[in-house]
Amino acid sequence: MPGKLPDLHNRFANHTTRLFKKHGMEVIGYWTDDVGLTNRLVYMLGYSSLGDREKVWASFGGDEEWQKARAESEVNGPLVRKNYSTILRPTSYSPRG
Repeated sequence: MPGKLPDLHNRFANHTTRLFKKHGMEVIGYWTDDVGLTNRLVYMLGYSSLGDREKVWASFGGDEEWQKARAESEVNGPLVRKNYSTILRPTSYSPRG
């Protein structure tokens, strides 16, 4: 949401990243746009399988600490307008392949 990126950074820095790790998500990195689009946070997470991805997201979504952090950070409205998810497969020459 316009003007909410600092609040989103705060939520990730103080809650989300730790909770991702608590639920077994591999945090690969976080990025913001340097040129072009602004007001966007992009992050990449790793999973051992698609089944594992489903399991850890269900666990994360049901976490009371996450629900509290989200509710408190969104008391003045949502921080995110839309989420986009993409499932990537490494190429045979990728370091993570």
